[in-house]
Amino acid sequence: MEETVKTKKKSKKIAPIILIVVLVVGAAFGIREYVFFRHYETTDDAQVNGNISPVVARVGGYVEKILFKDNQHVNAGDTLVILDDRDYLIKLEQTEASLESVKTQVGVSQSHVGSMQANVPPAQANVAAIQANLWKINQDYVRYKNLLEGQAITQSQFDGIKAEKEAAEAQLAAAKTQVAAVNKQVGATREQVTAAKSEIATAQAAVDYAKLQLTYTVITAPVSGVVSQRNIQVGQLVQPGQDMFAIVNDSSIYVTANFKETKLSEMHIGQPVDIHVDAYPDHKFIGEVESFSGATGAKFSLLPPDNATGNYVKVVQRLPVRIKFDSLSEEWMRRLSPGLSVSIKVKVR
Repeated sequence: MEETVKTKKKSKKIAPIILIVVLVVGAAFGIREYVFFRHYETTDDAQVNGNISPVVARVGGYVEKILFKDNQHVNAGDTLVILDDRDYLIKLEQTEASLESVKTQVGVSQSHVGSMQANVPPAQANVAAIQANLWKINQDYVRYKNLLEGQAITQSQFDGIKAEKEAAEAQLAAAKTQVAAVNKQVGATREQVTAAKSEIATAQAAVDYAKLQLTYTVITAPVSGVVSQRNIQVGQLVQPGQDMFAIVNDSSIYVTANFKETKLSEMHIGQPVDIHVDAYPDHKFIGEVESFSGATGAKFSLLPPDNATGNYVKVVQRLPVRIKFDSLSEEWMRRLSPGLSVSIKVKVR
């Protein structure tokens, strides 16, 4: 009976001590959490992000070679896929032949210009000769006219010199017409040369385009990163604009954290950030706030909410915040794949 009483007395003494310890621990924990949340804003609604470059076929053709393996790291400029280029080689040869044909036509037209110009001086000389002859005939015509008035010659003789004068005038008109015709032919031939030269530019552009299309049969990596989502096989016919694979750019790794709007009042660009990646719990990453999105995530959704249509229920919105890593090595850039879950702790004070 006495032992039971003693046990009850001890229990009554221990209970207040346990309660005091619990209260102290709870108070310490509460103070610790209060101090923490006073200096930090946190969220686990975050993930690693990065630029993903889709690689599409710019020309159609059969896949001849694939020079990479799935999930292989490649460097910018590496050749990844080769398409069958025989059709494009033939097209290039055709355009080059057309270009040579046009150049030949230009050469022929230029030679015609030279030959036509050679006819101009003889025609002009003929005009000069006829003009000289006409001048002499005009002199004789004046004398004969005076002699006819003095009845020193017969009317028949005067009619003869008059006929010579009219014939010489007709010859002069014909010679001048010939000179004008030759000059016109020269001008027309020069226009043909100009037109042929413009055709050279068109044919040269066709050659350049065919060469450009030929280069598109060799597909290179636009950026350095890991090749993923391969959608092609050797022998497959690809069409222009078809997605072939994607490259995850390993030089643009960052974190997108979606913070509640109620936590943004004291956040600003440049604040230090502790980054915890779930896949690598033993490694601590450091970063800083880089930028804030221009709108909440809801506004960029496929069906953005419209609070004017129906009953209104207030929902705390989240704003995407971009966080960049500080001093991230190339190895970690490759290991931090976009989509990995992240916990964020931003120091605001």
